[in-house]
Formats: sequence, structure tokens, C-alpha cells
Amino acid sequence: MAESVIDIKGIGKSYRIGDVVVNALREVDLQINKGEYVALMGPSGSGKSTLMNILGCLDTPSKGKYKLNGTDVSNMSDNDLAEIRNKEIGFIFQTFNLLARNSSLDNVALPLVYAGYPKKERIERAEVALKSVGLGDRMDHKPNELSGGQRQRVAIARALVNNPSIILADEPTGNLDSKTSYEIMELIEKIHEAGNTVIIVTHEEDIAKRAKRIVRLRDGLIENDGPNPDYHPHQNL
Repeated sequence: MAESVIDIKGIGKSYRIGDVVVNALREVDLQINKGEYVALMGPSGSGKSTLMNILGCLDTPSKGKYKLNGTDVSNMSDNDLAEIRNKEIGFIFQTFNLLARNSSLDNVALPLVYAGYPKKERIERAEVALKSVGLGDRMDHKPNELSGGQRQRVAIARALVNNPSIILADEPTGNLDSKTSYEIMELIEKIHEAGNTVIIVTHEEDIAKRAKRIVRLRDGLIENDGPNPDYHPHQNL
């Protein structure tokens, strides 16, 4: 039987804006197994960002249950969530979220600092991660000395450095030109092929079609969830 990494049941999230209650997520059930490559798709306002924040332990649901690797994280405190997040989830953001004054190596090693690894091991693991994304010769460069594609590679190395349970990529090609987007998507595909569970959040159809399974959201509900009929690895964007 497939091992589920993410198991969500009846998840809802509502916000109060003045006197109005906004239901960003209504009633979502979702299961993602170890080693899957899933795209979360949906137009603006569909609830995909809210779902991503809950999946990434950046936010807690108003109702429902979320088990991550068998642990119920639905009602955890912020501190406990931060710990789970650092251990279990590798984030790749559209805006890279790198520290401007730090070298590539220091940026990649950051999650290991929070996790309490000794310095020697942090450096070794960060070096391995940077080499794995083709940046072995850019370890001392700061973000402003790198191209957009190289910055995203640094962010990917940082996401991988902790051997997380899931890689969560939020519009990872949103700030890149099409050639660089293609290279980054190729890299994400290789990460999946190496056995990682990858979830990509996007509103772009051509990016979603790179994943094996597409979950479509609309108005806070899952409208459609199934295998991607167009999936074949290493296709052109």
C-alpha cells in the first residue's frame, strides 16, 4: 500500500474581514503519497495559496484534520509548526527569498542552522546540495551576483538540504524567462525522479502539465483531481 505523506480531511479556512467572513477553503480532502509529483492549480481566489500555506505548515486550518507523515499538525502551536516545517518541508518560492548579504553557501545552510547541525556538517551538506543543482562554482557568490535562474537554483538547493519529506514549490518559474523556466522545471523533475515528493503550486497550465497529477481548485473546493493525461517526462515547455 502506498505510504501517504499528506492526508487532509475536511479542511476549511475562513477569515474575517470587517463584518464579512471569507471562506478561502470550504471542505477539502486530499491525500498525497510518498514520491508523487503533484500540481495544485487554480485561478486567483481559488484557495490554492491558502491550501499551500496549510500544507506548508505556515498556517493552521479553521476546521478539519491535517496529518503530515502521520503526525497531526492541524492544531499545533506556531513553535511546533516551525520545527515541523524546518524538518519536513523544503520551500521553493517565486521570489527566491534569499538573504541578500549571505553567500549561496550560507543561504543553503540556513535550515541546518535552525535544525542545530554543527558547522562542519552544515557546510558539507550545503556544498553537496549546491553541486547537485549545478552551482558548485558559485558557492561564495551573493544573490546580486547571480542570475535569476541561479538564484532559484540556490533556493532549490536550500529546499533540498534538510532531506525534507516534501518539496513545496510556489510558482517557481514566476519571475523567470521561458528558457530559464524550462531549466528550472527540468531540475525539479530530476528532484522528483530522485525519489522526492514534489508539490508545485501554479496558475500556469504549461507548468502544471509537467506534473504527474493535477489537483484543480475553484472557490475553495477541489474541482478535479486526477492523473495528468499529458504527462511525459522531459517535455518542452
